[in-house]
Amino acid sequence: MAVDRTASPSPPRKVKWRKWNNILHRDIGYLVVALTLVYGVSGIAVNHTADWNPSYAVEKRALEIGPLAGETRDELVREARERLRLTDEPANTFRPDPETLQLFYTRLTYSIDIPTGKVLVEEVRPRRVLFEFNQLHLNAPKRVWTYIADLYAASLIVVAITGMFVLKGKTGITGRGAWLVGLGLAIPLLYWLVYMYLP
Repeated sequence: MAVDRTASPSPPRKVKWRKWNNILHRDIGYLVVALTLVYGVSGIAVNHTADWNPSYAVEKRALEIGPLAGETRDELVREARERLRLTDEPANTFRPDPETLQLFYTRLTYSIDIPTGKVLVEEVRPRRVLFEFNQLHLNAPKRVWTYIADLYAASLIVVAITGMFVLKGKTGITGRGAWLVGLGLAIPLLYWLVYMYLP
């Protein structure tokens, strides 16, 4: 049987780049869900440091131990510790003015009014969950976490870029997506221009 050698060769297969784009977007997106929640929650918290301490809660309470009679700082510290029943030496002491003595302990501060013996106790406690989230967000652990945070940032870049090409047509980057990407770009650009050039 004769073979028809004039038949055209089969066309080369097209690279299904959109398929791999969507796979990358989906899988990396799933991978960074937990860290995105950590950084998102922490980001909201640390944006408002002027209004509150996002990592620590400060509890204040008042005590009265009676007027202190000591003359030197050491005498006053010793007397205050006895009345407050503090067995440990303070990490530091300070007299911001002649009538005030402060004793500093780990996460505890005693501010004592020497003539009256009134004491303001401030106890600093980590905010559960938020403290840990903020530590990771602000890279407090350093070392290995620095590289994990860098990989996370790179993953967000990949997710952002691949996300633009998940859909096609009117809802994709050539349609509504282009307007939304442009709007998202305009917001930081406009703010930067206003911040830099307007009084």
